[in-house]
Amino acid sequence: MRTEGDFIKINEWLSPLSWLYGLGVKFRNLLFDTGVLKSQSFNTPVISVGNITVGGSSKTPHVEYLIRLLQDYVPVTVLSRGYKRKTKGYQLANAHSTMSDIGDEPYQMKMKFDSIHIAVDAKRTRGIAHIINDKETRDTGAILLDDAYQHRYVKPGINILLVDYHRLIIYDRLLPAGRLREPATEKKRADIVIVTKCPKDLKPMEYRVLTKAMNLFPFQELYFTTIDYDNLKGIYNGKSLSLKEIANKKIVLLTGIASPKQIVTDLSPLCNSIIPITFGDHHAFTDKDIEYINQCYQEVDGDKVIVTTEKDATRLTEIEGLSEEIKSNIYVLPIHVTFMLGQGEKFNHKILSYVRKNSRNAKLLKAKNEQPAKNSSKPVNKPRTISFKNN
Repeated sequence: MRTEGDFIKINEWLSPLSWLYGLGVKFRNLLFDTGVLKSQSFNTPVISVGNITVGGSSKTPHVEYLIRLLQDYVPVTVLSRGYKRKTKGYQLANAHSTMSDIGDEPYQMKMKFDSIHIAVDAKRTRGIAHIINDKETRDTGAILLDDAYQHRYVKPGINILLVDYHRLIIYDRLLPAGRLREPATEKKRADIVIVTKCPKDLKPMEYRVLTKAMNLFPFQELYFTTIDYDNLKGIYNGKSLSLKEIANKKIVLLTGIASPKQIVTDLSPLCNSIIPITFGDHHAFTDKDIEYINQCYQEVDGDKVIVTTEKDATRLTEIEGLSEEIKSNIYVLPIHVTFMLGQGEKFNHKILSYVRKNSRNAKLLKAKNEQPAKNSSKPVNKPRTISFKNN
């Protein structure tokens, strides 16, 4: 039977270290709560998307949902930390930026959305100041903070907390025994909580149990999303492959993400079999890794394809050594999120209303918002696939 905590593993022997870690986290939060450490607000609408759990809560697909929602109304800038990039300080992505310059997730968004700005800075307050004041980005009407729930030096207008259905924070433990960055009680800072990666067959009773278990305050709104997959796109061959076309194939699933279990669970009923090649989150592929991937793929018999994620594809396209057979048969699996229970319209309205009321481009937003409702739902959920312009 499926349970809400089915991906959680607690290392009880590390509990003493979790207790010490928790003291430090609670003290830091206390400094912010009492005003010793200051949180800065900004006149430009700022929406933060983050989590309490380390990795794997579908942050990027939810940020992309917000991009699709807002980009037709106001100029949008996404500000990320740029994890594992090789540059320092504030960087605004341009046509020549590489994955090494801005990080894999920002690069993924840059390749998919050419009408928005992508910026990276570990210090979000400094990054926002650049976005608001620099000539290239000063027309920004909404700033999306990627993975910034713990970055309390910024006080966002809307704070969105993502919670993985399979790793509900109420059942998890602090690092290193569990995977919580801070106590689950800190969900109190969120304006919106989204339970992500929900099974599509979730029963009404399960929604009620989850709602009660999350135990949110009256001012907080709770949403549920699920992952949907689009047609696979060839990274090198430019071909498209529907999910039905993989029914009789063996899938070599190449991932370097926090948790590939959800993809395995979803694709298993659709294909012949899945052979996973798994690396750590944000893994930087080496020559030895490429040799290993080539060898593993060669050893699989029969009709086969190699499938990878959008995030991994950004890193794979910057390396050499993949066999010609793999290049002819490697596909990226685009994903997007869908709101359940018909909650999408309510969520969209909340976000658009906040931006409209607070944007410096409010007049422009109001004019566009008065157009027919065709911009409200369908364009929001319309998936866009990654485009590898440099290839």
